[in-house]
Amino acid sequence: MENTVAEQKSAEQPSHLLKGEPKNELHQELPIDFPDPFFRGLHHVIRFAIRVLAVLMVAVILWGVGDVVYIIYERLITPPILLLDINDIFYTFGGFMAVLIAVEIFINIRLYLGTNIFPVQLVVATALMAIARKVIVLDFEEITPLYLLGIAATTLALGITYWLLRKSGSSDHADH
Repeated sequence: MENTVAEQKSAEQPSHLLKGEPKNELHQELPIDFPDPFFRGLHHVIRFAIRVLAVLMVAVILWGVGDVVYIIYERLITPPILLLDINDIFYTFGGFMAVLIAVEIFINIRLYLGTNIFPVQLVVATALMAIARKVIVLDFEEITPLYLLGIAATTLALGITYWLLRKSGSSDHADH
């Protein structure tokens, strides 16, 4: 016995769509079925912009890798050839950390696009990596004590926040 086209289409649709229930979509704060067409259009634009940001972040990551390769090459061909001093190593570490931070930001964007959960713990971990990079490349001859105190306070606050998030297990929950 053959099914009609209408029966086949209804069989392909999830049951909650057939009953008129709202569909379970990601990021309900930007619904694609918003009643006002103006805001619905803006929601589409914002979702597209987030995808563009993901593509641009990949470009930044690739550019950063090229920059790290260039930094290492430049430092190794500068006399004394094939030797790095401590400043060269810290400068190279700064480049590596910048690329790793870009990767973490890309992961944040990907998680934002792919889940309905805002990854608070990952955002705090990314901020910790950024402040760690800042500490690694600090030039202690040019910073003020107040600046150093600010870096220390920020590091402590982020570290405590990350610890509390890990302890509470809130990395699995949305933060709205």
